[in-house]
Amino acid sequence: MTALAAPAETKARVLIAADHLATRTGFRLALADSAECSEADDAETAVAAAVRNQPDVCVVDFDPPVRAIRAAAEISNKVPRAAVVVMTRKIDEEEFIAAVRAGAIGYLLEGVDPARLPFVIRSVMRGEAAVPRALVPRLIEEFRGRERRRRHLDLYEHQRVELTGREWEVVDLLRKGLSTRAIAELLGISAVTVRRHISAVHGKLGVQSRAELLRLLATNGNEVAR
Repeated sequence: MTALAAPAETKARVLIAADHLATRTGFRLALADSAECSEADDAETAVAAAVRNQPDVCVVDFDPPVRAIRAAAEISNKVPRAAVVVMTRKIDEEEFIAAVRAGAIGYLLEGVDPARLPFVIRSVMRGEAAVPRALVPRLIEEFRGRERRRRHLDLYEHQRVELTGREWEVVDLLRKGLSTRAIAELLGISAVTVRRHISAVHGKLGVQSRAELLRLLATNGNEVAR
């Protein structure tokens, strides 16, 4: 009896978003045997391509890095199924945390060994983080910090409302008078994501507008650390 051959592994769909042709070409060649690659040469095109093609993984490499992080945030928001990997010329802790906050699951040097890229793609598709070992403690610290930053709002009439760490960050910046765009840039997330957090807070507090939210916080609420 002849044994059945194992089915071939389905190729991953990968969007390579980078502003340099040489970078895109290098990534595409490295992934040629394991992925079906599409390309984009700027952030706007990358977001549109991600929405259109629904890739499994988006590899984002723009200079300056803030462009890559903004693109990662928008892709993560519009195509949540895609795993986003941000590439960088040099490792920077604050840039790394901004990338994670933007929704990236990977943060790697551009000079990563090309032979490793297929393994990186498969690992992030499984939900595993792809980050340099030196940054793992910083990643753990960030998520512990998010938990510590979780807050309750004690309102009158004995009403207690819990906000997530990110919701509280957004609310705190609203209190300081920052606009949606300014909050998005400061937190390294998209304006759409900021609006989503504000809407969630509105729902939790039973208010209809930012003005009503700020009045409630100013006159009727106290923050309490959990």
